[in-house]
Amino acid sequence: MVTEAINRLISDERLGALATVVAGPDVGAKAVVDFDSGYVAGGLPGDVANDVLTDAKALMEHEQNRTLAYGDTEVFIETVAPLPHLVVFGAVHVAQPLSTIARELGFHVTVSDARAAFTTEERFPDADRVLVGWPDDLKDQIDLDRRTYVVLLSHDSRFEDPVLPWVLESPVKYIGAMGSRKTSAKRVDKLTALGYSEEQIGRIHGPVGLDIGAEQPAETAISILAEMIQVRYGSGTGESLVGTSRRIHAQRTEDEGDG
Repeated sequence: MVTEAINRLISDERLGALATVVAGPDVGAKAVVDFDSGYVAGGLPGDVANDVLTDAKALMEHEQNRTLAYGDTEVFIETVAPLPHLVVFGAVHVAQPLSTIARELGFHVTVSDARAAFTTEERFPDADRVLVGWPDDLKDQIDLDRRTYVVLLSHDSRFEDPVLPWVLESPVKYIGAMGSRKTSAKRVDKLTALGYSEEQIGRIHGPVGLDIGAEQPAETAISILAEMIQVRYGSGTGESLVGTSRRIHAQRTEDEGDG
């Protein structure tokens, strides 16, 4: 049952986790958690099941694995996550290295633009899908779910005006929008006038990317992807590791060091 449930999570591309008791009186007990449905297979001791479910959902949000202690019982929670999906609006120069490097990082990549001359498989050989059309025409072809990362590289109002309300009303993991600070400020003013809250508008990373001094298109792509990684795992400061004492990698157990 446990193996079948894990296989279903993978085949259905659903977010879930496998929880295994690794210490305590019920060592070896396993349970499969679906992010939306809760426990779907196996079983854990009743005195820890609710706490494990709460912690498992928190870990799934950032695709993290941990061994957590609940009194005398220790449970290893391992996230089972579908491939993340990057949707790029705007087939500009930055989009080319962005799609290539994102594919190397394990993203399923979709590139979209209304300009057929720029939106070709020849320019984006590493993209899984290359879609020609305006955003309103492509909504039925693009699923914006919690595993989706959206990067808007064209701040032409013909792209922004339909895309931003669409993504802001979706559960996407990340929204990045290209543009200067002045352009980003105008974007905030426009969305505020449309009635979007500060919290909703705050989901937009604009100007997009981490400050690494990027100048070239590939460097800008790396800056954007670095920010996406930071959001994906919910950790990291974007600062240099030199001279810091914090952990280099996300903590895997309550007592484990960097190794």
